[in-house]
Amino acid sequence: MSSLRRSAAAISVALFCLGPLCLPTHAETAPPASASPATDPDLTRAALTDDPQTPTAGNPKGDVTIVAFFDYNCTFCMKAEPALEQLMAADPGLRLVYKDWPIFGKVSVEAARLALAAQYQGKYLAVHQALLGTHHRKVSAEQVRDIAIKAGADPARLDADLKQHGAEIDALLARTEKQATKMDFPGTPIFLIGPLLVNQALDLKGFQDAVATARKRQQGTP
Repeated sequence: MSSLRRSAAAISVALFCLGPLCLPTHAETAPPASASPATDPDLTRAALTDDPQTPTAGNPKGDVTIVAFFDYNCTFCMKAEPALEQLMAADPGLRLVYKDWPIFGKVSVEAARLALAAQYQGKYLAVHQALLGTHHRKVSAEQVRDIAIKAGADPARLDADLKQHGAEIDALLARTEKQATKMDFPGTPIFLIGPLLVNQALDLKGFQDAVATARKRQQGTP
């Protein structure tokens, strides 16, 4: 899956449906009526936005939910992360759902597993931000582990939680992979912002504009 790529010059913002899920379109139109309803429990709106094992941030009752699919070795994800953090800090009406989708090989998988293991000691967000904050590709599991520890994760606890919760972590990653595949996502990053799909790294203004559009669409405002 490491071959999945997307042009930096291209941006696709589309409406999509979330309950049941539909394949995304690539224009400002609703998904086709022929899209088949999802029957798999992993492909429901709740599975996408409210999986209890998926890390979240922001306002639990926010009026706009952002679901972010990312890979810790995705340079576009690294580029978008600072703006996304600024957006979340500035807008108290947002809820953010983190979807670890490691598509760039073994090191990406190791990074995702380690970050999700850090969740059990309350360090997911710190590790997540540290891994995306490197602005360069991670080349080994040892390097990923060092970044996590420097971000404040306790190494002994990481090892214990990986051993105890490894099956749960792998199952979560498999669910995310299934969701991304069924929605035909071309690669990372993917941002589902309310009823919008954005498959491009955005700057702060881009995120703010997308959130404003999402709020209007959810309220039925043209």
